[in-house]
Amino acid sequence: MRERSRPRGRREAGGGGGAGGADESPRGERRGDAAAGGGHGPAMEEGAADLRQRKKQNCTESDKMAPEERNKENPKLGKSPKYMLIQRFAKLFFGCLAAVTSGMMYAVYLSTYHERKFWFSSRQELEREITFQGDSAIYYSFYKELLKAPSFERGVYELTHNNKTISLKTINAVQQMTLYPELIASVLYQASGSEEVIEPVYFYIGIVFGLQGIYVTALFVTSWVMSGTWLAGMLTVAWFIINRTDTTRIDYSIPSRENWALPYFACQVAALTGYLKKNLNCSAEKFCYLLVNASTYTFVMMWEYSHYLLFVQAVSLFLLDSFALAQTEKVHEVYRIYLFSLIVGYLLQFENSALLVSPLLSLVVALMLSKSLQMNMKKSTFVSRLLKIMYIYLVLTVAVTLNFLLKVIFRRICGEPLKETVKLEDGRIGERPEIVYHVIHTILLGCLAMCLEGMKYLWTPYVCMLAAFGVCSPELWMTLFKWLRLKAVHPILLALILSMAVPTIIGFSLWKEFFPRIMTELTELQEFYDPDTVELMTWIKRQAPVAAVFAGSPQLMGVIKLCTGWMVSSLPLYNDDDLLKRNENIYQIYSKRSAEDIYKILTSYKANFLVIEDSICNEVGPVRGCRVKDLLDIANGHVVCEEGDNYAYSKYGRFCHEIKMNYSPYVNYFTRVYWNRSYFVYRINTVISFQS
Repeated sequence: MRERSRPRGRREAGGGGGAGGADESPRGERRGDAAAGGGHGPAMEEGAADLRQRKKQNCTESDKMAPEERNKENPKLGKSPKYMLIQRFAKLFFGCLAAVTSGMMYAVYLSTYHERKFWFSSRQELEREITFQGDSAIYYSFYKELLKAPSFERGVYELTHNNKTISLKTINAVQQMTLYPELIASVLYQASGSEEVIEPVYFYIGIVFGLQGIYVTALFVTSWVMSGTWLAGMLTVAWFIINRTDTTRIDYSIPSRENWALPYFACQVAALTGYLKKNLNCSAEKFCYLLVNASTYTFVMMWEYSHYLLFVQAVSLFLLDSFALAQTEKVHEVYRIYLFSLIVGYLLQFENSALLVSPLLSLVVALMLSKSLQMNMKKSTFVSRLLKIMYIYLVLTVAVTLNFLLKVIFRRICGEPLKETVKLEDGRIGERPEIVYHVIHTILLGCLAMCLEGMKYLWTPYVCMLAAFGVCSPELWMTLFKWLRLKAVHPILLALILSMAVPTIIGFSLWKEFFPRIMTELTELQEFYDPDTVELMTWIKRQAPVAAVFAGSPQLMGVIKLCTGWMVSSLPLYNDDDLLKRNENIYQIYSKRSAEDIYKILTSYKANFLVIEDSICNEVGPVRGCRVKDLLDIANGHVVCEEGDNYAYSKYGRFCHEIKMNYSPYVNYFTRVYWNRSYFVYRINTVISFQS
């Protein structure tokens, strides 16, 4: 080394005392060399190379280590690139295979269970259709009408200007009932040439079952991305199927909007999970971004209440951003996706005003405005900053205030910057944004489920997914060991062992306990037959005039519309004020009102026939006060419940009971034309005149 330094020193001395000669550092020696050479080319090139080296963002200290030190630091780096590529490909291949297989098996399971429950393939068309109840019957009836139309364009026009479903009312069925799933199903059925291969009903329910398979696959992938092992996905699917009554409504109503929409939301959550991950390569990030875009928009178009669920998600992202646990730019990109989906949805859903007044739009606009003001505040004077802060507090929502407060709080609690890359041995899983997002999202959905028990099916799938991630993630075990300060056993080795052993034990116990039940469920032939409803529909198709209008409970009217095609006076729709008022008025047939009152109500809607259901009239519910007739009595003031039981009886008997007695004045207004064990059909007389 000394021999090399002497010539270098002689060259510096020969440089005439230049600036480079006064620098004793290696960099100074190189500058001296350049000066001695009488040119600036090598020095400028070397300086530019040094600058480029400093500007590299992906450079890490491990890149500067010797190969031996790098291998000691991380044993995986010692493996050949070819071996690592094969290992990653095998893991990805078998994981994707397991995810797709799980989804396909679940779809087959639903199809088999549906067949065993209803004997679907051995039924006539009418008997199949009565399995669709309530709003499900209406959805499927419009699907049938689309297939019967001379052209798709004509069918869409008739749905958007529908005056053959509800008496005295023209409705845009596509907008009011969100019939985009039926439009897509009818297009696929006709475009694929399936008319001669499969019946329309099988094609329709097959799509729904296939979407449920995608739902399960998306949950599998989400758990896999979070935990790093596809064993978590298998466990998620197992818990999802075991808790099927709480994870889906597919048993009760196949064509329901949520059965079409929630699979897309699950895909959006899976893509969002990947998008929020740190150190994601450009291709994967772009793919996740596009998938979030497409699935969010599709979700909005498929379900009229989708924006409420997206609002819960937006709140989760807001809290994630407030704690500085995710990249702000990524969160605001998701906000822009929300805006795009709401605006395009508003335009394509015939200017649906519900999307413009949704809490999601208000929250996203407020948060984006707050970010814009925050960026401008950094460049303004003190007075302008103060005015902008006052403007924020006066105009924006409470979410903006929380945005500031949660960011003071987090910095004080944390006291240290977040790591850009979290390793297994760090035991800091709480710094992964996708994990924190899922925890917050699940907690908010749990609060919603506690307030509204009917929303439990939205919450339970993500509980299954989060629980599977918890037992299968080595990072979570490592974090737990860090909290417990475990030092007796090597924590990394123990975390890896537990992340494999615990899910294996749980999976084996679930297989042993629940697999026999599922197989028994699929092998049993269940008896489903409703002869009374079949007889009623047959009588209507044979005996009732084509121009007749039927009145009764909205749920039964949906079935009548599907099975017969006759016009009805009400439908089980709850997003239209006029239809809600109709339903409330027609339900008075089960209240304590006079025959004259009921007659006036029914004739105001041009009804010709009235259908009384014994199941509603003679309902015996376990909880008194929650039956239809109890609610009607309370609303009409016929029953007053205070401390104890204080009753104020109406001077009229219950209409659905009194009309069966066939005495005056009921026989003057109504004539019984058909009855069986479950239904009583009355013709509404047209020759009665009322005197004031």
